[in-house]
Amino acid sequence: MKIVILGGDGFCGWPTALHLSARGHDVTIVDNMSRRKIDVELEVTSLTPIRPLGERLRVWQDLTGREIAFHDFTVGEDYDRLLALLQQERPDAVIHFAEQRAAPYSMKSSRHKRYTVSNNLNATNDVLAAIVESGQDIHLVHLGTMGVYGYGTAGMKIPEGYLPVTVQTENGPHTQEILYPANPGSIYHMTKTQDQLFFFYYNKNDGVRITDLHQGIVWGTQTQETRMDERLINRFDYDGDYGTVLNRFLMQAAIGYPLSVHGTGGQTRAFIHIQDTCRCIELALQNPPQRGDRVNILNQMTETHRVRDLAQMIATQTGAEIAYVQNPRNEADENDLHVANDRFLGLGLDPIKLEDGLLTEVQEIARRYADRCNRDKIPCLSRWRA
Repeated sequence: MKIVILGGDGFCGWPTALHLSARGHDVTIVDNMSRRKIDVELEVTSLTPIRPLGERLRVWQDLTGREIAFHDFTVGEDYDRLLALLQQERPDAVIHFAEQRAAPYSMKSSRHKRYTVSNNLNATNDVLAAIVESGQDIHLVHLGTMGVYGYGTAGMKIPEGYLPVTVQTENGPHTQEILYPANPGSIYHMTKTQDQLFFFYYNKNDGVRITDLHQGIVWGTQTQETRMDERLINRFDYDGDYGTVLNRFLMQAAIGYPLSVHGTGGQTRAFIHIQDTCRCIELALQNPPQRGDRVNILNQMTETHRVRDLAQMIATQTGAEIAYVQNPRNEADENDLHVANDRFLGLGLDPIKLEDGLLTEVQEIARRYADRCNRDKIPCLSRWRA
């Protein structure tokens, strides 16, 4: 399969590119290095030392004999280059990671809110418009977020994208399925809810085949492919803007920093290991919607946990202290979260769970590179309310 990966240098994009290349697919990466530039802006770097993309690609080719092509441009600004790439490469699928991915970063200031909206929405619309203008039947796979649903479940499992509703009409009750009502908790999450409407429209109007993956919080850093050579190592973000909660706890424990639990820690979240992210995307590519099908929505998560329970688990394992700090987010102190993920399990996903031992691997990564940590960057300083 010929695949173009937009945002292929990022935390999820890079291991996905290697995973698919290792399985024999013809992979092309598009990236404008925006995530690396944000490191410069925030004056913080990945805990793991990530090499320049050109070096990464050379190492991969030396190790495997497989070439991954790279194009440096901005999806959402360089529309003509994107369209030309699709016309030239004629890919079977496009994987769309080319969005600013952090809720705290999107809430830092009005400038960051505007950047996130402009970058994410223009990127998604341009990808869809380019697929239509190319005249090709390209399967678009998008990495979304569980956050489009919000974090209240109304006492039921959150379904995979669609909710059956019944309305009373003059002819009696009428039942249909609608997109599950959106309830974004940040500007970043809001852009992902808007993505859903773009997908709904382009699917309905132009017949674009789309799979939208509503992903949980990713933990871990290494995959089978990134372990092959230290120069292929994946990002490990630990700062208050980009670090995901479980990875942050593991890094904090490694350097003797109290585990920073926001508020009561009663927030329940969905989680998935980075290796399972790659596997889910592969399964989505292998099981595309057919022409004329509606947007295919799958919940890409494997388990749910309360934040304070995760902190206690790490504290018990490592002896770390727990610090309850003021919650910078505008959210409920406590929530339950029940999520349906039957479809990926039905497609053959054998999920990696927290008890499977990979927490130890992440702890070892955190300890190995602990001297690269800037303790001043650990607290989340972005506030949801001015």
